Amino acid sequence: MAPLNSFCMLLLAFLFLGVAPSKYFAFEQGETSIPFTYSGSHGPSHWGTLNPNYTACSAGHFQSPVNIMRNQTTLTKALKPLIKSYIPANATLLTNGVNVGIHFESECGSMNIDEKKYSLKQLHWHSPSEHKIDGIEYPLELHLVHQLQDGSFSVIGILFQYGEPDPFLTSIEKSLDKLAKKVTAGDQHAKVYLGTLNAKLIKKISHRFFRYVGSLTTPPCSENVVWNVIPTPRTVSKKQIELLKAPLGEVYKNNNRPCQALDGRKIEIAPRASSVHEL
Repeated sequence: MAPLNSFCMLLLAFLFLGVAPSKYFAFEQGETSIPFTYSGSHGPSHWGTLNPNYTACSAGHFQSPVNIMRNQTTLTKALKPLIKSYIPANATLLTNGVNVGIHFESECGSMNIDEKKYSLKQLHWHSPSEHKIDGIEYPLELHLVHQLQDGSFSVIGILFQYGEPDPFLTSIEKSLDKLAKKVTAGDQHAKVYLGTLNAKLIKKISHRFFRYVGSLTTPPCSENVVWNVIPTPRTVSKKQIELLKAPLGEVYKNNNRPCQALDGRKIEIAPRASSVHEL
């Protein structure tokens, strides 16, 4: 069977249902929204006009990602350490056509952010990176999506530069390859069960973080998302990035939204003592 076209790839988005409220993923089964892309007439500069629900993409004032200029950040001693307490949980590797992610089937722990317990819901990757630091774009960015019971989000963004393979991606490389083969074979519901996955395999975050209030980086671009971007990049191999791109349609191989205007927002940086503590 021929590979899926871009539109069909987008319809796979409904696989993420249950990971987070429907507003987080723009395309669900049965939705009639016009698909968004990362270039052309349906690219980022046009997202706000594709659907009335996407107005924030063009009219919002707290949009993400952003270019973080170190010399323009504010050192905030009051920022409390991030406290990570992840536990093993059943997980599934899947694609929504726009990116590749991991859905946790059960409770997998949380991140204590400003004394609020945000549950880890899912994680996914963007390549190249969405956030920049001092104008530098990195080859990959990992988003760890956390959520409070009231539905609000906090995301941890981890940047990667080329170098040694990332240990977490190494642990799922065979599954990534299997996912790509399923998509190529025409499986519109392609997913690969990972079994019990220990989120602690995600390397300990032991350095400072940037904090700002932004938005989701895909339509509907909903705002008031608390972002925590780690300033020190990790390493990833070119092969691993190729594996992450393989299940995606051609128009989504590069799935990073351009940086958005700060519009007067302040970006804070935590003191060196405010690292991630693991329980």
